[in-house]
Amino acid sequence: MIELTRFNGERFVLNADLIETVESTPDTVIRLLTGKKLVVKETVEEVIDRALAYAQRIHQIAVPPVESAVEER
Repeated sequence: MIELTRFNGERFVLNADLIETVESTPDTVIRLLTGKKLVVKETVEEVIDRALAYAQRIHQIAVPPVESAVEER
């Protein structure tokens, strides 16, 4: 989930897995897999950064790091 801002200042949380495209027209428009479009204050780059950070957090939680079986001497 990523936090974004509507143009009226209202903050909301979006499931980043639903994002199909993000474009600048010049406003940032997010098209969801459902076909719905959202216009937000954040730039395209900010949306991408938040979606990537979200994906990294999810994968860290889902797949814990593997500890090395080799002992240091």
